[in-house]
Amino acid sequence: MHITIIGTGNMARAIGERALAGGHDVTVVGKTSEHADGAVAALREGNGNGSVQAAIAGDPLDGDLVVLAVYYDDARAAVEGLRDQLAGKAVVEVTNPVNESFDGLVVPPDSSATQELAQAAPEAHFVKAFNTNFASTLQAGEVGGQPLDVLIAGDDDEAKSAVATLVRDGGLNPVDVGGQRRARELEGLGLLHMTIQDELGTGYGSAVKFLG
Repeated sequence: MHITIIGTGNMARAIGERALAGGHDVTVVGKTSEHADGAVAALREGNGNGSVQAAIAGDPLDGDLVVLAVYYDDARAAVEGLRDQLAGKAVVEVTNPVNESFDGLVVPPDSSATQELAQAAPEAHFVKAFNTNFASTLQAGEVGGQPLDVLIAGDDDEAKSAVATLVRDGGLNPVDVGGQRRARELEGLGLLHMTIQDELGTGYGSAVKFLG
């Protein structure tokens, strides 16, 4: 696949590494060419088999799969600005819409960041994924010798299948948790995972894992 990642921070780079490790081609979209080029240079230092290139906000949006690897407010601005270009595309939304004190979510109690963004671009196929994973563990691909579980929620089966392919090709384990309405629970789990880091003492190096 050709995967376009909007964002140049740690999560963008971590997901980019998984995509390249799986042999997919990646375009990184930054707010400036400096940000985009920096992320591309870092990704090229990895061991992936795919190609990677830079783009800046305002360039035509390409790709079979679009990943919004930015904070919630930036994701909303991106979706509103790219509404027409996102029509018909699978869009991966990775945010945890936490408040400033990191003790709650800013979206309505009966909604999620995914659902709110989907309302802004109703012709796109939104999928929630990667929000319960930390960037450092995504870069490593595992914790304690166990491949990461990536929890996936969405209403479009084809879009979810594309995300599962990205996850699986990158050496991770995709777990389909159901429809888009399950994004709310995933965001609650993401918030919980963040808030117990001091208790765990793992420095954002832990993972949510299902074993049976």
